[in-house]
Amino acid sequence: MMTKVLVTGGAGYIGSHTVKKLGEAGYEVVIYDNLSTGSADAILYGELIQGELSDTECLGQVFANHKFNAVLHFAASISVPESLEKPLAYYHNNTCNVVNLLRCCESANVNQFVFSSTAAVYGEIQDYPVKETSSTIPINPYGQSKLMSERIICDYAKASQLKYVILRYFNVAGADSSGRIGQMGKKAAHLIKVGCDAALGIRPSASIFGTDYSTPDGTGIRDYIHVEDLAAAHVNALAYLEQESTSQILNCGYGSGYSVKEVLSKIKEISGVDFTIIETPPRAGDPACVVASGDKIREVIGWQPQHNSLDEIVSSALAWEKKKLSLPNLV
Repeated sequence: MMTKVLVTGGAGYIGSHTVKKLGEAGYEVVIYDNLSTGSADAILYGELIQGELSDTECLGQVFANHKFNAVLHFAASISVPESLEKPLAYYHNNTCNVVNLLRCCESANVNQFVFSSTAAVYGEIQDYPVKETSSTIPINPYGQSKLMSERIICDYAKASQLKYVILRYFNVAGADSSGRIGQMGKKAAHLIKVGCDAALGIRPSASIFGTDYSTPDGTGIRDYIHVEDLAAAHVNALAYLEQESTSQILNCGYGSGYSVKEVLSKIKEISGVDFTIIETPPRAGDPACVVASGDKIREVIGWQPQHNSLDEIVSSALAWEKKKLSLPNLV
């Protein structure tokens, strides 16, 4: 019998790429999304149900109407600066709604759960690369809200039959290599998205937040992962849960980092555009360097990245942003 999965936030950037991978792999998919940042146009497989995770009556009815085998939970607020301005909103959306979702899993006897977490749970990292056993001391409400959600999931699993894979994302970028979907959000502020917009004249400039970090060129270093590889990791995680009984927490990164200046230089090189870069003070809540240890995810769930290249990440992102210029409602 075909495995049926619920994907919350499946109309968003990472969720939609994962839905595509799930559909291609033969899963039956139901997407639950409020479309606040996602787009129905990004859903290539499955059935979309528009709703809020805080609407427990609607969510419970979705579980009652479908016999889900597993849940993949993406729906969340993700901006570090915004989380500093609106901490209560982040704890409500990112943490309280996890409780709502787990209660529905409990009622419907759904015992496989894949959770979208973040490297922000580690905070100001001292040792590199970051391992899953590294200290978790978040320095912003976004990271704290995700770490609290992780602990809720772990505690519930200890008291139930739930098995989980928690995936801690590093910096996600790029777009579907076939050009069908990519970053849809109008307010997306990821570095590669912003740089591509500047190269295409959609934005007047790109900004560097902080130039005096303790890094080789003074700008922040991040581990950039192609969205297609991250989507594949979710399919691998689901397949793992279908076969194994041990829950896991896994980093999703390549284990190599690039500075902000290096990324913007790469965008200029590939686009052929010498766009304006503005240097500004560092943002509160941003660590200097975040690079993953990606050994465990390869060993445990058999993840094999296919797009580990900054050139490929930037090229796919730029191609998608160019395509969006012909779709004005998405720019």
